[in-house]
Order: sequence, then C-alpha cells, then structure tokens
Amino acid sequence: MAPELIALLAAISYALFTVYGWFGLHYATALVATIVSLASRTIMLWLAVVLTGGIPQFAPLALGVFISLGILQSVISLLTFTGLQKIGTARSQPLRNTYPLWSAFIAITLLQEQAGTAVLAGTMLVVVGVVLITWQPETKAIDYCWWHVLYSLGAGVLAGIAFPLRRYGLTITNEPVFFSAVIAVVSLVCSLPYAWISHRHQPLVWHPRGVLHLSASGFFEGLGALLGLIALGAGTVVVVSPIIATTPLWNLMIAYFFLREREKLNARTALGTVAVVAGTIAITVGR
Repeated sequence: MAPELIALLAAISYALFTVYGWFGLHYATALVATIVSLASRTIMLWLAVVLTGGIPQFAPLALGVFISLGILQSVISLLTFTGLQKIGTARSQPLRNTYPLWSAFIAITLLQEQAGTAVLAGTMLVVVGVVLITWQPETKAIDYCWWHVLYSLGAGVLAGIAFPLRRYGLTITNEPVFFSAVIAVVSLVCSLPYAWISHRHQPLVWHPRGVLHLSASGFFEGLGALLGLIALGAGTVVVVSPIIATTPLWNLMIAYFFLREREKLNARTALGTVAVVAGTIAITVGR
C-alpha cells in the first residue's frame, strides 16, 4: 500500500480519536479521559505486538529514539493543553497545526530528503487550509500575555521535530508496531505523575458510556500512531507529515455528515477544505 494512502488512513483515525474523545467528555472529566484513552491505546498496541510475533530484534539506539519520542509526546500534550487553556482554541489550534512546516524544514536540512516545488507548495496549502478550518474568529477574545502563544507554537515545533525523529528511528530498525507500543507505554508512564497530582483537584467520574467512548478514542489514536509510523517507514517525512496534518478536514467532514454540526461549514472552512485537498493532491503527484 502506498505511504500516501496509509498516511491518509492515519489522519482519518486521528479524526475518529477526536470525535470519540468528544463524546466521552460528555460523561467523564478530562483526567479520566486522559487515563482511559492512554490505557486503551497502550493495551491495543501491545496486543498488536503479541499478535504480530512478539517483541522483535531491535537496535538499542532505535529503542532509545522511541523512548525519547514517548517522553516528547507527553511534553507536546502538556504544551497543547496549556496553550488551549491560556489563549483558547481559536488561537492555539492554528499554531499547533503548523507542524508540517517544521517537519519539512528538518527533514530537508538534516535528513537530506528531497522535496520538489509541488511538494513544498502542497505542504503550504495543507497548512493554510488547516489554519482556515481550525481558526475561529467568532470566538470571544480572552485576555492573555503575548508569550502565552509560545505554548501552542512550541507544541507545533516539537510535533514537527517528532516526525523526522520517527523516520530516523525507523531507518535504524523498521519495526513500527513494536515502536508504536513503546511510545504508548512511555507516554502513559509519563502521564501518571500528572494524573496523581490532578486527582486531588478534580473528581474521577467513571461512567460506563464515557469509558466505552474513551476506549474507542484510545483505540483510534493508537491506530493512527501505528499507521503514521508505517507510512514513515515506507515514505518520507515531507510527504507523510502534511497528509497526516489533514486530520481537521476529516473532523469537519465527520461532523458535517454524521453529527449534523452544519454550522461549522462556511466560506472560510470551504476555502480551507479546497486548500487541504489541493495540497494533498499536489504532494501525492509531486513526490
């Protein structure tokens, strides 16, 4: 299967992760959502390791890279949520979703990947389209210090660094199933201190329906992470990263066709959708 198609399936999986997480938060607190989703993702990926033959042989350096990525993922999540809290969704999401630009820059300069005019133009179109889709100018402005934008921008930069790191680790040992599970368990372990501290300030609300939705959310997050690594193992960062970044487009499509959230569709989101689709086509054709 072509890496572009695998990356597209990863983007759709991440969109389903968001949708089920949104459903789950109707019945549970954010803390419970974090715990259940991470646990579900970890269990799913380690079951995949068992079903695909168990722990494979791997280079110690590759393991070190993916352990570092698990820690990095925890930092990215913390910065993302802090940015949402400090400057709101309207400002934080567009900054967070600039990561394909940073991924492409690092991949071209450090990994010596080649990117033609079509791929670079497609990457810019995807980023602009995602910003248009996620930008919410109608949202009430909140007061914040200018440097608070660094939380969301930092999350975007670190996410951009993570893609080339994954690609580098897979060039050492190409075992995406096992290394997806490694990232998951490291992220889960790193989240436990935060969960332990936070439970003093917010109650743990366990609702069966919420747990069901959040377990599905964790499953699709794990599937997206696995498909993303498989795509990186077969393709390049400059192609895979911007295609995975189309996740907000699929969120919008799911909301429109299945959740009846039609108020999200307007001239701005329509233009963003066209930009994302055109950019994805340009990347695929131009690679």
